[in-house]
Amino acid sequence: MTLSHPQPFALAIHGGAGTIKRSALTPALTEGYHAGLRRALAAGHEVLADGGSALDAVTAAVMALEDEPLFNAGRGAVFTAEGVQEMDAAIMDGRDRAAGAVAGLFGPRNPILAARAVMEQTEHVLLIGEGALDLCRRQGLAMEEAAYFFTQPRWDALQAELERRRSGTPDDGDEQRRHGTVGAVARDRDGNLAAATSTGGMTAKAKGRVGDSPVIGAGTFADNLTCAVSATGHGEHFIRRCAAHEIDARMRWAGQTLERAAGDVVDELGVIGGSGGLIAIDRDGRVALPFNCSGMYRGAIGPEGLPMTAIHREEFRIG
Repeated sequence: MTLSHPQPFALAIHGGAGTIKRSALTPALTEGYHAGLRRALAAGHEVLADGGSALDAVTAAVMALEDEPLFNAGRGAVFTAEGVQEMDAAIMDGRDRAAGAVAGLFGPRNPILAARAVMEQTEHVLLIGEGALDLCRRQGLAMEEAAYFFTQPRWDALQAELERRRSGTPDDGDEQRRHGTVGAVARDRDGNLAAATSTGGMTAKAKGRVGDSPVIGAGTFADNLTCAVSATGHGEHFIRRCAAHEIDARMRWAGQTLERAAGDVVDELGVIGGSGGLIAIDRDGRVALPFNCSGMYRGAIGPEGLPMTAIHREEFRIG
């Protein structure tokens, strides 16, 4: 938890829950993650500091994370069991609950722009597969070939998981393999909230599997009256519990603070096996970043412009 006091504008991001074990995280790799988080914070903060909208800020931040191969979204997306990549994304505007989402997508350089196109250019909320691709082409979104999205670590992770399944080795519950997502939430100077989430899903997931990220109210949610939320974790559990909207409901009807509502929801998910976490911001700019697993790549920034980033349960790096 950080930025616990009201802020005229603020941004929080995550690069996914379920981090690399400390023993395998080299100094160079650690700095790489922190640098990637700082770049995303800078992209979103620039929008907010210039008086831009929360919607534009979360879009900019998530695009920066999608462009970073270290995170499981866009260029760093994991592979399905069939050796292909299927990406999901969603965005939501807290002013009127306008929302857009895509699922099972491959081709757009930045899936979050595809989700925004659904919100702004169609009467729909969620498009999948070829229908979503057709929209992306009509809107002139940047597209990439398979080579752009290929990263050796993601391919190696797929091979290791497929070998584990072939050999009958028990699942070790590796959090990094099970989930990885990027997301951003923001409050702008006008008091508007927005949330955006993008993911490659789970390593060796079944063809066509869709998690919570593009499901409005599960992995992504925003309403100016309460909060904006972007989740990361074992998506099936987040969907069943309508996790993001549950935080809104507890704030709206039970009068809970963001910190309590978000923390309790994440704790309760952990009890039923829902490993993961989330980032959330309330209408006053307070930020919560709870997680119930070993770590969550995360960061926050306020009007002073000092980026704060962390990976495991540790103090934030500032600057």
